[in-house]
Amino acid sequence: MSDMLKLGIPKGSLQNATLALFKRSGWNITVNDRSYFPEINDENIECAICRAQEMSRYVENGTLDAGLTGKDWIAENRSDVHVVCDLVYSKVSARPARWVLAVPYDSPAKTIEDLAGKKISTELVEFTRRFFADHRIKVDVEFSWGATEAKVVSGLADAIVEVTETGSTIKAHGLRIIHELMQTNTQLIVNHRAWKMRDKREKIEQVALMLNGALQGEKMVGLKMNVPGDRLEQIMALLPSLNAPTVASLYQTEWFSVETVVSLQAVRDLIPKLMKVGAEGIIEYPLNKVI
Repeated sequence: MSDMLKLGIPKGSLQNATLALFKRSGWNITVNDRSYFPEINDENIECAICRAQEMSRYVENGTLDAGLTGKDWIAENRSDVHVVCDLVYSKVSARPARWVLAVPYDSPAKTIEDLAGKKISTELVEFTRRFFADHRIKVDVEFSWGATEAKVVSGLADAIVEVTETGSTIKAHGLRIIHELMQTNTQLIVNHRAWKMRDKREKIEQVALMLNGALQGEKMVGLKMNVPGDRLEQIMALLPSLNAPTVASLYQTEWFSVETVVSLQAVRDLIPKLMKVGAEGIIEYPLNKVI
């Protein structure tokens, strides 16, 4: 089919998190270790697995119509693609990752200027070179195939540029961060030509809508409770909501049923407060999507 959407799924550390996100969004993607073309329960989508580092190039040249990859690799490849939306998720946490400059704890380097003339090891080579060039600092940037932290420990480099979410791995290797080069997150990107095709654009917009809805659902929970009529205003004052809580009278009583959606982070503090002002029968339930 000419309107079949060719969608790239990132291979590697993001793969399982991406498959799980698609499942919550309504698409089951089955990956066969012997094939780069997973099966998906959508007759209008054809999937392909490829490295996140290469995804933007394949989308740009039309091999794929769309794909998910990091903002960092789009910048590294200087790819000319259309970014449909940001999708902040990872294998560790729901927050952006950071590319940071790190040196040994006992290094005298405190700033990026202190690394002039030094050797830096990283997988993000071109972006790192442009970063130091923009700051007029001459450094020797070498590509690292992996285990980048070990390059400094073994004396093969003076510093590294590495991606981190919590910084714990960098600290565990006896390194300290002296500068943050960029924040990155997953982005849904599409080829400019495909974006101009109505059927493909509608399909990718559907994918973006549902993926974002699933990510929002992870951050929210539903709350339902019974509230005596004379405490209703106090309860309502405590409740945040996307719009306004739903309130319904309980049959032949002066009580009300109140239902709302709140932040997952807020609910642990909110429930005890609700109980103190008279809420009863409080039910918290997960949300699959919030759109």
